[in-house]
Amino acid sequence: MSLIYLDYAATTPVDPQVAARMAQHLTLDGVFGNPSSTTHALGRQAAQAVETARTQIAALINADPGDLIWTSGATEANNLALFGAMRANLRKGRHLVTAKTEHKAVLDVGRRLMQDGYSVTYLDPDPDGRIPLERMAAALRPDTVLVSLMHVNNEIGVIQDVAAMGALTRERGILLHVDAAQSAGKLPIDLRTLPVDLLSLSAHKLYGPKGIGALYVRQRPVRVRLEPLLYGGGQERGLRAGTLPTHQIVAMGEAFRLAGEVMDVEQHRIQELRDRLWRAFAALGDVALNGSAEYGVPGILNVSFAGITAEALLTDLPQIAVSTGSACTSAGNEPSHVLRAMGCDAVRARGAIRFSLGRWTTVEEIDLVAEAVTIAVHRLRELSPKWDQQRQT
Repeated sequence: MSLIYLDYAATTPVDPQVAARMAQHLTLDGVFGNPSSTTHALGRQAAQAVETARTQIAALINADPGDLIWTSGATEANNLALFGAMRANLRKGRHLVTAKTEHKAVLDVGRRLMQDGYSVTYLDPDPDGRIPLERMAAALRPDTVLVSLMHVNNEIGVIQDVAAMGALTRERGILLHVDAAQSAGKLPIDLRTLPVDLLSLSAHKLYGPKGIGALYVRQRPVRVRLEPLLYGGGQERGLRAGTLPTHQIVAMGEAFRLAGEVMDVEQHRIQELRDRLWRAFAALGDVALNGSAEYGVPGILNVSFAGITAEALLTDLPQIAVSTGSACTSAGNEPSHVLRAMGCDAVRARGAIRFSLGRWTTVEEIDLVAEAVTIAVHRLRELSPKWDQQRQT
């Protein structure tokens, strides 16, 4: 069996159309100029390509193109949103609200802010990973500046009700930041109606290249004020200095354009494949779904097989590329902070595997994975004394 890739939540292959578009802005026979070099045609053409990409990305989320700031990815966008908003709004207060299930790019910023004298409230999720609106509401204070919550969790695929949360923060005069790295192009996002003030995006989660992302910064009805992280050059309205990587930007624009064309059909197909895989796993018995059966993005399936550690199972499946959690933390030995925050014990958390599906996943691959996992689970359970003890009790 050749390698089967089911780790799309970690990163996606670049779509060939995106790669072709990117290549047009790299070499001497292409549009390789610096977008800030407006004194000659190559620079002006590059600047136009950048603005076209900004328009393409804005179209997918129904936003004003002028509200998008280029970053190196969602991690930088999260940093700019949190550090930028908290530092620029000291007159309002020094309190941030987020969740224990957030990406490390938010959690680690929160810890740094606390070292700098800010106050951070980390919300506990329900057992399915969702944050109840009333729990968030109870955490808000007069000095709360910002609430930061993921739209779709990168480990378990759970969808948060950002519309309801945004309505509440808007009513209280509090900013809402949403990490949409895992939801853009997979769920409808309409920033003309959605009360979100800051929104992080990433190209490599949506068949674009690594190293490029964007931060949506709302300008109307009230302009969101941010303190920049980088200085020098004045690019991106002074919020993100540095020469713009035209080739990466146009590739991100093309990736988002393609996603808008195929999203409905693609996500329906992926949902069917995910459900097919889950039915095969559930038939094994003693398999837990980590997340929400009702509120989940189509492409992510996180499961724990009782009696088996994730490491043991993955060793038995060398031809299947999957993950035990976030790619950003998979090098560590600690159980998933997301699953532990949801109340999963260490055994269940250490047994969790994330299967994430995407554009090139096929029915044949799903059936091969289901068969291989079934064989491996049966074999490992037969070898496990703990499994025998668990079955006897």
